[in-house]
Amino acid sequence: MNVLIIENDLVAGGVLAEGLKAEGFDVTFVGEGEDPVETAKALNPCAVLFDSHSPDNHDFEMCRAMRRNGRTEPILFLSDRHEATDRASGLNAGADDYIAKPFLFDELVERLRAHLIHHSISADSSERRKVGQLVLDMRTRQAHYGNAHIRLTQREAELLAILMDNANHPVGRGDIYDQLWGDQGCTSLNVVDVYLGYLRTKFTEITRVGGPFISTVRGRGFMLDMAGYKCVAR
Repeated sequence: MNVLIIENDLVAGGVLAEGLKAEGFDVTFVGEGEDPVETAKALNPCAVLFDSHSPDNHDFEMCRAMRRNGRTEPILFLSDRHEATDRASGLNAGADDYIAKPFLFDELVERLRAHLIHHSISADSSERRKVGQLVLDMRTRQAHYGNAHIRLTQREAELLAILMDNANHPVGRGDIYDQLWGDQGCTSLNVVDVYLGYLRTKFTEITRVGGPFISTVRGRGFMLDMAGYKCVAR
């Protein structure tokens, strides 16, 4: 399991790295002048640690960029700053944990392992779907494609999940209705078109960056077309 450490102080980072190696982790450093977002993309680590004396907006923006790029592994901030506002900034940027220094190394390892277990369970459950670069997290009701991400209602997320499960294949209006509204006493299939309209409006942000789009297949239903926007323009 490879842990990516973002650390400009190689001496301090070296101590952390040696400790993690002793616990069975592989470690990769990203220092000054390197792009942690690109490194994470190439490395696909099991976790990311921002080891910083005073995390600033640049650190938080790097964390946001990782999440926008579809990174789902645990991200932890290790920081000398103890204010509640600093912790909130890290968590709001997309981190899973914010650990104030000084801390017990054993506690860090246990918290890291706890996040890895939780991530593994989530990744293996039906709460997360991935088709190509498109990722849907049912727990947070967010969809990601590259730098684009959209927030969905519960019903919109359920609708997208059906389309992703059948990517590049049309799903009939009646089939969608039966899965989402069949047990709720709704009397009109038009509810499917209404929610498809909601989803399409939000999905334009993903389509605009070359991602998939939701098409209507005459006589057969609706389809998540993974060919992307360029195909539409032909």
